[in-house]
Amino acid sequence: MAKSYYDILGVSRSADDKEIKKAYRKIAMKYHPDRNPDNKEAETKFKEAAEAYETLRDQDKKARYDRMGHDGYTRSQQGAGGGGFRGGMTMEDIFSQFGDIFGDGGGNPFESFFGGGGGGGRRGGRRSTGERGSNARVKVKLTLEEIANGVTKKIKIKKSVQCATCTGSGAKDRNAVNTCSTCRGSGYVRQVKNTFLGQMQTTTPCPSCGGTGQEITSKCGSCAGEGRKSGDEVIEIQIPGGVSEGIQLSMGGKGHAGKRGGPAGDLIITIEEIPHDSLKRDGQNIIYDLYLNFADAALGCSVDVPTIDGKVKIKIPAGTQSGKIFRLRGKGLPGVQSYGKGDQLVHVNIWTPKKLDNKERQLMEKLKNLPNFKPNPGKSDKGFFEKMRDMFS
Repeated sequence: MAKSYYDILGVSRSADDKEIKKAYRKIAMKYHPDRNPDNKEAETKFKEAAEAYETLRDQDKKARYDRMGHDGYTRSQQGAGGGGFRGGMTMEDIFSQFGDIFGDGGGNPFESFFGGGGGGGRRGGRRSTGERGSNARVKVKLTLEEIANGVTKKIKIKKSVQCATCTGSGAKDRNAVNTCSTCRGSGYVRQVKNTFLGQMQTTTPCPSCGGTGQEITSKCGSCAGEGRKSGDEVIEIQIPGGVSEGIQLSMGGKGHAGKRGGPAGDLIITIEEIPHDSLKRDGQNIIYDLYLNFADAALGCSVDVPTIDGKVKIKIPAGTQSGKIFRLRGKGLPGVQSYGKGDQLVHVNIWTPKKLDNKERQLMEKLKNLPNFKPNPGKSDKGFFEKMRDMFS
C-alpha cells in the first residue's frame, strides 16, 4: 500500500499549514538534486514530497484527499487524465512554487543555497516561462449508469488559450524580444538581506520582465502582449467508475493558459449526479422500492426488478411480509477507493388500496375474520431496522 502524504512529510493529519510547510522545506533541502547529483532515490523522494505538499497546502485538495484516502485520490487524478505525478508536474513546476516555502517573495530560493542557475533543469539558463495560468472549473452531470461503469466525456469550455499568432510569446515577432537588461535574462534579481544570522542572499522574480528574462519591444497585435486570449477548447475527460456527488477531479495543464508562455493551470471537474427514475444510491449500494399487491405477496410471484445493468427477474416467496429486503449481490456501484461492487437492496412494500368498490369491500370483510388473516408476528419476524442492521452486520 502506498505511503500517505502525511507519512511522506512526517506530519500528523491534524498538522496546520505552518507545520506542513516546515516539514516540506526540511525534506526539499535534504533531497534537493543539487545536493544529491545522479541520485535517483533522492530525486524520487524530492518529487514525492513536492506532490504531498502540493495537495496538503490546498484546503480543497486536502479535504478531498482526507475524504477519499490516498489510493482513491490518486486514482481520481489519474482517471481524470491527470497522469501520474500531479498530472505531469515537472521539476520546473516544483521549483516555480518554492517562493512561499522560503518566504522570499517568489523565485527559486535554492540559488541562495547552492549558487548558480537555480538547479533542477534551470542551471545557467534563462527562465523561459511566464506567469502560470489560473485553474478552470467545470461541472459534469452523470447518470447512475455512467457512474457505475465510468465514462469518457467530451466537453467544450471557454477559457484563456495560447495566442496562435505569437505562439504564446506575446511579441510581434522574434526581433521584438530582447534580453531583459535588469536581470540579464536570468528572470531573477538577487538581494542581500541583513538578518540576525548575518547577511543572506535571496532571489526574487525580476520586476522588469516579471521573471521571463525577456523584454518585449513590440507587442503582438492579437493578444496585446499577453501571449493568450479568450477561446474555446474541447477536452476529453475520463471519469472513473464509482465517483459521487460533489467529488472533484483534476486535470493538470488543462486550465487557463499562462501569461507569455507560462504553464497552464489545472481543470477542476466537479461531479453532479442526475437522479434516477426508480433507483436510489446509498454509498456503493443501490436501493429499489418494490411495491406488491396483497394477493401477490400472499400467493408468491415472480417480478422484474430494474437494475443498473437492466431488468432481472426475482422470485417472491408466498407469505412475503412488507419490509422484507432482498439482496442482489454485485448489482451496486464500484468504489473509487476499493475493488469490488456494492449490492442492490430490494425493499418490499405491500400496496394497500386507498379506495374499494362494493364488491371489493365485501370480499375484504369476509377475509379479515379468517384465522390466517389475523396478524400473528413471531419472534422470527423482525422489524425494518433490525432487518437493515442484519443486512450490513
